[in-house]
Order: sequence, then structure tokens, then C-alpha cells
Amino acid sequence: MSSLFNMEYMEDQKYRDEDDLPEKLEGFKNKYAEFDLNDQGEIDLMGLKRMMEKLGAPKTHLELKKMILEVTGGSSNTINYRDFVKMMLGKRSAVLKLVLIFEDKANSTPCKPDGPPPKRDIASLP
Repeated sequence: MSSLFNMEYMEDQKYRDEDDLPEKLEGFKNKYAEFDLNDQGEIDLMGLKRMMEKLGAPKTHLELKKMILEVTGGSSNTINYRDFVKMMLGKRSAVLKLVLIFEDKANSTPCKPDGPPPKRDIASLP
């Protein structure tokens, strides 16, 4: 997959107002290529399974099939790059998109502890 492939989206009116479009597309391309196991330009069931496991969100075969159906609209048993980008840039929220966005956020922001700050006793005060 070359950057040329992403030109289609750079020139598409639908995505004109998308912030940081070139960076997003480059990220999508890299993420997609990582899980295109058969180098056919598609993510099949096993590729998606590996992706979900690597992201720490393993899914059953049935869940994986549903995710592919959600992304492709039922037109295919594999996710091609065009479907992948449409999902990532589209308004619909697909399970796969949510997992990927969550994973990106988790990797890019330093973790802050959740909940109230730990209790402090008088001895620990300066």
C-alpha cells in the first residue's frame, strides 16, 4: 500500500475537514498493514483475531464475524483497506474503530491514576 492509495482520501470532499488527515491516514495504513497477514490487501478473520488479541481485547469467532460484517456492510468476509479507512473516518461507531481509538489514546497519553488521590496523613505533609 503506497501513499498514492491514501491520495484518494486526501482528495475526497467528504474528508476535507478532517483534522490531521495525512497523519491519520499514515497511521491507518501502518495499523492495517500490520494485520494484513496474507498480504492480499485484506484483513481476514485470523488477522482480525490477532489484531484484537494484540490490542488486549480478544473476541470469539462470532464476535469477529460480526465486526467484519459491521465494517463491510456484509459485502465481504474480509476487511479491505477502503472499508477500513471508511470505518475509521466515518461517523458510525464500529466496535473495531472504538477498540483502535481507545488503544491509540492509551498509548499516547501518560496514564493518570483513576479515582480520588491517596489519603495523606499529617506525617507525610511537608
